[in-house]
Amino acid sequence: MGESVYKIIELVGVSTESWEKAAKSAVETAAKTLHDLRIAEVIQLDMQLEDNEVVTYRAKIKVSFKYHSEED
Repeated sequence: MGESVYKIIELVGVSTESWEKAAKSAVETAAKTLHDLRIAEVIQLDMQLEDNEVVTYRAKIKVSFKYHSEED
């Protein structure tokens, strides 16, 4: 097996229902344009509040995907 290189990016997913759905939304959206997604790591969870009520859940994630050179 040869060497591989992976790129890591940070994304923020948002949901009005839960942190899990926020994280899933970020991964599903990234998967539309990125290929060979490998790992998604939740690095931060927070909420947006309005009038003392939670209005959105936010999940900041790191996503890694395999880097392919033009020669691959």
